[in-house]
Amino acid sequence: MYEFAGGEQAFLALAAATHERCLADPELNHPFSHHVSPRHTENLAAYWAEVFGGPSRYSSNLGGHSGMLSIHAGEGAPEEMGDRFEACFVQAMDDARLPEDREFRKAMRDYIHWATREVNAYAPAGTHVAPGQPMPRWSWEGLVRA
Repeated sequence: MYEFAGGEQAFLALAAATHERCLADPELNHPFSHHVSPRHTENLAAYWAEVFGGPSRYSSNLGGHSGMLSIHAGEGAPEEMGDRFEACFVQAMDDARLPEDREFRKAMRDYIHWATREVNAYAPAGTHVAPGQPMPRWSWEGLVRA
């Protein structure tokens, strides 16, 4: 899926477009304008690229899946924030000019729906993330089980 999407540049464009849409959202604006790394777009692109079959840069440099979950754990975000993020991601696929292929878009929507639910599961205060969780891999058929 990484190559079909357009590789590294496509995921950078998707991450940038998603970030911009989150900044424009009245509920997501605050966390996206105050609590993100200066390299948030590049890091987000690296994470998504790896999930969809690209290079393992996020795992090598930023702690992999456990590292990503740790960023969000215990933040107490309301569940609807995941829905709002999902909507931004879906719209950002157009902004980033990702392929309009129906099966590709469905797989991308299925992924972000799954991913926002997983991140939300770690939102309650006091939630801890186990180290070494495997990086999820997403294919045309969905989550790849080991």
